[in-house]
Amino acid sequence: KPTVVISASLVKQLREETGAGMMDCKKALAETEGDLEKAQAYLRKKGLSSADKKSGRLAAEGRIGTYIHDSRIGVLIEVNCETDFVGRSEKFKELVDDIAMQVVASPQVQFVSIEDIPETTVKKEKEIEMQREDLASKPENIREKIVEGRISKRLGELALLEQ
Repeated sequence: KPTVVISASLVKQLREETGAGMMDCKKALAETEGDLEKAQAYLRKKGLSSADKKSGRLAAEGRIGTYIHDSRIGVLIEVNCETDFVGRSEKFKELVDDIAMQVVASPQVQFVSIEDIPETTVKKEKEIEMQREDLASKPENIREKIVEGRISKRLGELALLEQ
């Protein structure tokens, strides 16, 4: 098998695209004779892309954030990260403060994402919408579409990530 010279810039590009380690990228490029796309696939197959590596990590560091608005409503949140270095950084502190402020500004929020909303809540909201008087004169298919739109909007109001 002929040896292909792997340039540092190619290794750097693969690292930026996959988040894998430098030596893993160099090995992947050597195995695929410098082909960037094949090297990315190689890293994914080996489970070396950063998303695969990071999914199992423990995020035990972080910050507790607080925000009180007009001495009436307040929030206490915990945001985790992997290292104390990140947890102490100014950008992370600003992020935690911003999230706390967003939570206070949206008191109707009960869930992080729409996927977190239990099916019972979704069914309850749908029943409420289906019984609204303004829909009584509409045909069934139109009523379903109107209700779906209203439900989508209401669930968005209940989820933090939709704010």
